Amino acid sequence: MDTTPMDTATPMDTAPLAHRAGPTRRLLLGAALAMGAAAPLGLAGAASAAPASTPPASAGAATDAPARLTLTAPTGPFPVGMVPLHLRDESRPDPNARPGRYRELMATVWYPARTADAASYPLAPWMTEGAMRAFLDDVGFPLPLSLTPLTAGHQGAPVHRGGRPLPVVLYSHGAGSHRGDHTIAVQELASHGFAVVTVDHTHDGFTEFPDGTVVTRDGAAPGLYPRDYAADLLFLLDRVVDLADGRNPDVDGRPLPAGLLGGLDARNIGAFGWSKGGTGTALAMVADRRIRAGISLDGPMQSNPAITTDIDRPFMMMTAAFARATNPAAETFWNHLRGWRLDVQATGAVHSSYGDNMTLIPQAGRLLGMTEQQIQSQVGTLDPDRGTRIQQAYPLAFFDLHLRGRHHGDLLDGPSRAFPEVVYHP
Repeated sequence: MDTTPMDTATPMDTAPLAHRAGPTRRLLLGAALAMGAAAPLGLAGAASAAPASTPPASAGAATDAPARLTLTAPTGPFPVGMVPLHLRDESRPDPNARPGRYRELMATVWYPARTADAASYPLAPWMTEGAMRAFLDDVGFPLPLSLTPLTAGHQGAPVHRGGRPLPVVLYSHGAGSHRGDHTIAVQELASHGFAVVTVDHTHDGFTEFPDGTVVTRDGAAPGLYPRDYAADLLFLLDRVVDLADGRNPDVDGRPLPAGLLGGLDARNIGAFGWSKGGTGTALAMVADRRIRAGISLDGPMQSNPAITTDIDRPFMMMTAAFARATNPAAETFWNHLRGWRLDVQATGAVHSSYGDNMTLIPQAGRLLGMTEQQIQSQVGTLDPDRGTRIQQAYPLAFFDLHLRGRHHGDLLDGPSRAFPEVVYHP
């Protein structure tokens, strides 16, 4: 889900900017659970190691024989590891929390794992049990959490250490979402040798802290704006420096996987985000030059004041609902990109096409007996397999080029034979 409040002080604009794809998507996923078909969501704890790419059930499968939904498997040469972090920003009192409390965040570090050891570590769920229960309560389906996709991330597995520290990419989710919402793209980057740090923007989604406290969107609390997302990303930048320098930033002092401390390259950082997270990514790049390259996945690019500061570092826009042709804020932002830039759009994509929805919603819909037309109303007419491959290939090619100097043929140069459905906008 994404409902994107803009930065503004006018009463009219302080209400969330509701996107038409948001609530319907959540009800669809909840309905899948209600029918006992499948749960594209969290599991009570880390599951035992199992293949992360189990084929989904065929269309028309009986609801009394449900199948686990799956995420598209990463394609890189390394298995994937992950570890959650509990962080506290003591420079920012939290107006949405009790008096005297500072902003607390849950983050996850995804990374290439050591091949010889990864299989002995459990695969992590897409969401934790508490966060998932909150999600179900929010959509009105408080059901057992017995069915879920697993990620490819082996929780706590040792880090693969080559000759150089790992380049880092930060990820920012959309409004009302969570840090696992683009796991397909995140674990793809990790499988190719990047460390990716994802974050829950507390009070604007679903998150669970280590003590079991669950925080959701509180309708009575002040909204979070793209500038707040950017502030979270800037805080994450400093935590990457901690990890690179051998300091554990976890406020509970939980041990980290072998090889993570000292294993990140704090001088080689990129960032990407979806929807409001894409706008937050742009604002973070304006504020801090440590972010060397950025991607917006269909970000509205709406902020008050407008983003009119020139950015001289590489930036890629992957658009759908918020394309430049129909969104003046995106066009204004584009005109202030002074470095390498690229604007692509997958034909048939809608706002929810960029993310794990692209595969989870079609799987759940078929188990529910939904028609292809009903499924396409949620994720567009872009083929789901092609859509997930696009969101694996383009961010990887972008960060490989701009953080590691590696070229993926002509993928970023113009129309590609490998992806004829992707349109390049000059």
